[in-house]
Amino acid sequence: MIPSLFTVAAERSADAWRPVLFRGLEALSAADPSYLPALAKDDFLPIQGRLFAAFDQPLDKVRYVLVGEGPYPREASATGVCFMDGAVKELWSAQGLSKPVNRATSLRNFMKMLMVADGLLEPEHTGGESVAVVSAQAMAPGAGFIQTLPDLQHNLTDHGFLLLNAALVYRPHVPPVKEAKAWRPFLETVLDALADRPGLPLPTLVLWGRIAQWLEDLPAVSRFPRSIAEHPYNLSFIQNEAMQDLFGPMRLLRAKNFN
Repeated sequence: MIPSLFTVAAERSADAWRPVLFRGLEALSAADPSYLPALAKDDFLPIQGRLFAAFDQPLDKVRYVLVGEGPYPREASATGVCFMDGAVKELWSAQGLSKPVNRATSLRNFMKMLMVADGLLEPEHTGGESVAVVSAQAMAPGAGFIQTLPDLQHNLTDHGFLLLNAALVYRPHVPPVKEAKAWRPFLETVLDALADRPGLPLPTLVLWGRIAQWLEDLPAVSRFPRSIAEHPYNLSFIQNEAMQDLFGPMRLLRAKNFN
């Protein structure tokens, strides 16, 4: 039996996702009947019913599935949406990126990659002084840049991103790889639902980091086009040309009316 904690959280998702999430939870329970009851009695992130927050994106709107490794290990940061740190609001400052962005290493490197992809930074000049020049431009009145992390999340979802994690929960005493393994049947159910949408193209899977790339072993994954990169906490992510090619045309740092 699936604890009500998880079925109630699934009820908060977009309408078409709800039966998919219930099937996914059943698949997870069939693979490991003890997992969800034990999780329900434990402390985990995200809290406040945000476990399935990524599934606010309507099923028929998904064009990309961005898969990260797992939730941020801080209550304020874990939102149920991958790479969207709930503790971050403003993106820019007079010194460059805001302090909360700079503390969130993966987000900082993602932002720098977007600046390179948008032609705002030269690939060989992504340090503080260069970023400060971009920041001054971004904060200028009427410049047409997004200003907050929720703005960035909106632009991603507007482009059809489902922002998912390979492991939907974080517990400090459970290795992320073990947590991700438990959620694999759930994720395969999600991918099957995306592959079987009548009349709609297959979304592209964007897999960041070792744990996300581990999903390639799932039979469902072979059905999808894929774009693969190292985890953004690696500095090399900023220079990843495949990611620049993917995200550059989206101009995610620009406010929608200025794209």
